Amino acid sequence: MQAKNKFLSLVSVTLIASMTACNKTTPSPSAATIAATAPAVPNIAVTKVVAQELSRNLRLPGELQPYQDVQLYPKVQGFVEWIGVDRGSEVKAGQILVRLTAPEFAAQRGEAEAKTQVSTAQKIEAESRLAGLRAQRLEAEAKLAASTATHKRLKSAAATPGVISGNELENAQHLMEADQARVQFFKDSEKSLQAQINALAEGEKAVRAAVRTVQVNQSYLQIAAPFAGVITERNAHPGTFAGPSGGTAQPILRLQQITRLRLIVNVPEAELAGIAKGTRVEFSVPAFPGETFAGAIARIGNSLDPKTRTMPIELDVSNTAKKLAPGMFPQITWPTQRPRPSLFVPPSAIATTTERAFVIRIRDNIAEWVDVKRGASINQQGTDLVEIFGELSEGDQIALRGTDELRAGTRVQAKLAAAK
Repeated sequence: MQAKNKFLSLVSVTLIASMTACNKTTPSPSAATIAATAPAVPNIAVTKVVAQELSRNLRLPGELQPYQDVQLYPKVQGFVEWIGVDRGSEVKAGQILVRLTAPEFAAQRGEAEAKTQVSTAQKIEAESRLAGLRAQRLEAEAKLAASTATHKRLKSAAATPGVISGNELENAQHLMEADQARVQFFKDSEKSLQAQINALAEGEKAVRAAVRTVQVNQSYLQIAAPFAGVITERNAHPGTFAGPSGGTAQPILRLQQITRLRLIVNVPEAELAGIAKGTRVEFSVPAFPGETFAGAIARIGNSLDPKTRTMPIELDVSNTAKKLAPGMFPQITWPTQRPRPSLFVPPSAIATTTERAFVIRIRDNIAEWVDVKRGASINQQGTDLVEIFGELSEGDQIALRGTDELRAGTRVQAKLAAAK
């Protein structure tokens, strides 16, 4: 019994000791420990936004094209009878280059001219008959005037009994009425014949119009040069059947004006500022190494290609010496300048995502994202810089390395560094 009591006492002591150990609290960490485990403010290398005048020359490719370029087709179908030029021939404006033949036009013209002659003869005959009717009407009107006067005189005399007989007045009455009927007949005949003449005149106009149509069609059997230039293609020979453009038909000739050329340059969006008509632009071509040519800006496209983000610009180039040729690909020395100073940053400062391009401005040690658009790229004393457009000012501090990992609103420690 005593042994059992000793065992219970030992267990109780052990439990009490265990409970006492469990009830002891853990000591609080020191201030040094807290400082060591707090997140550190990142050190960020920054650079300043700089402003300067942008004036530089950019090398751009271009293409020379003829100032005027036409493919020559006949306006009507026919067989080539004669071609007076060949590839390389120089021609003047209005010069006849090709003649065709179409026998059906000659037949149509002969038929139309014959109808014109018949119509004209019929009209002349009708006009002659009309003149005769008018003469007869005038004669009848003279007789009517005389018979009317006689009837009036006899009627006046008949007022006195016994002066004239009743038969005499009646005969005068009948004669006057007959003369009136004759005059009316001639008037009606004139009116009818005049209507016939008018119809013949309209018919004559129609057949003369048909003749003119055939004459015009025959004039289309000749092809003349619309401007002075050089023949650069010939695709037909005498005997070739040719017709208007359309389908698979080839032009008989191709004419180009090459004493004056168009130089087409597709200028990137970033290089468009400051473009002005009349600006002189120099270029070179591989055919004449070391030689420089020039043209003047003449036409501005005013619309960007959505795929290439470029705008077509046309320059007029004088080529009286004919050293240059359409189809050449020159290298253009394109002048780029801005009307006011531009802002520049190192290329590394621009961060790009699928949705935006931005730089990280550090203001009061807080990071801010500022959207920008890229402009021209330059190298200044060995340092690469990119022109930017955005809500920035000269002297603003921005992160030298732009990255979307540095979130807007983050507190940083800025350290000024030189652009690399």
